Amino acid sequence: MSNVLRLALVDPQDDSRETLKKMLLGMDVVWLEAECSRYEFFPDVVSQSSPDVGVVSLDTDPEKAIALLERMRNEAPSCAMLAVSSSGDGQLILRSMRAGAKEFLTVPISLEDLMEALSRISDGKYGTSNGSSRNTKIIAVAGASGGVGCTSVAVNLGCVLAANPEYTVALVDLDLAIGDADVFLDTIPDYSLLDVTENISRLDFQLLKRSLTKHSSGLYLLPRPVQLQDVKLITPDSLRRVFGLLKATFSHIVIDVSKGFTETDLAAFEFANEVLVVVQLDLPCLRNLVRLQMSFDEIEGLRDKLKIVVNRVGLESGQIKLKKAKETIGRDIFFQIPNDYRTMIEVRNNGVPLLEQAPKAPISLAMQGLAKLLSGAENAGSSEQADVDSPAAATNSWLNFWPNKNSNAKSRG
Repeated sequence: MSNVLRLALVDPQDDSRETLKKMLLGMDVVWLEAECSRYEFFPDVVSQSSPDVGVVSLDTDPEKAIALLERMRNEAPSCAMLAVSSSGDGQLILRSMRAGAKEFLTVPISLEDLMEALSRISDGKYGTSNGSSRNTKIIAVAGASGGVGCTSVAVNLGCVLAANPEYTVALVDLDLAIGDADVFLDTIPDYSLLDVTENISRLDFQLLKRSLTKHSSGLYLLPRPVQLQDVKLITPDSLRRVFGLLKATFSHIVIDVSKGFTETDLAAFEFANEVLVVVQLDLPCLRNLVRLQMSFDEIEGLRDKLKIVVNRVGLESGQIKLKKAKETIGRDIFFQIPNDYRTMIEVRNNGVPLLEQAPKAPISLAMQGLAKLLSGAENAGSSEQADVDSPAAATNSWLNFWPNKNSNAKSRG
């Protein structure tokens, strides 16, 4: 199941409700939006929270519960109902399905059965491969060296995505010590990542959006903590919970990671669909990229997510040629962004995104092309703007950039 489903639960029995609640909270493919202890209050809960799935326990009063299923079928047809009961009586199951339940599970519920039921509901609501899926796109942006422009890429990519009225987009500043995404957007946030982390158990998707700072572009910003001392309070586990709520709320999430590649950054990489590594065509940056690739190879699944974005192409004549860079790193260049120092200084100092300051500038058009490419749009612009031939035997050629590696390889041969 690739979609995060928002759930509302009703069960008048405290013990069984808590048991099911703990199971749901341990699943990263669902978000428990609301819970209720009275059948008669549940329609109002669903009306206010608009969940994807309503979970109804039948055990306290099967007649009231079945009447509730019938009412929800009429009043909230977009909310798929899942009935649960400790009874496996065939008549009860049949009545529940006729009343509108899409699935019926017998208590005690196994995690496997619950996952399968939710997967069927997800496929029924959003489809499997017909393009109607509500998959969330998560993009982490990292720099292979300091000062290569990864925050500029993250902020402007987020603003371009947010300009699409079909998207809801959040930008997370995960450079916990010195992040400055708020400066790029000229905003003074009321809340930070620390506030959301500390109150995650009390947040629903409406409160989450109110805890984020909304920019005029439509982009929602979740900034780094204010105090340097608070950085240690952000842990990978707390981040995963925040990421789960973000994934249930937004269509796109852009994460600007730190330059330290910390445990929290690696948690973001784990969460992301795509990891953009921003580089410049100079020797120190490409050497860092080589070293990072060696480390990323040790993390399962990460290398396949990596996409190399070359920034400031054409900065100076002394830059390493794109073809040589590609041969050196041993992978394709995913996208290139042209150098436009004057425009970027203006947007950074004014706190205005490229799309607003200079929408027709080549660098702005490149950002739009990158956004379209990441969203799977056709004709988004070439990811190979320069003539770069595929290198022969590129598998080990990037080792040439790493001291002693080439000689060691020869000595082993």
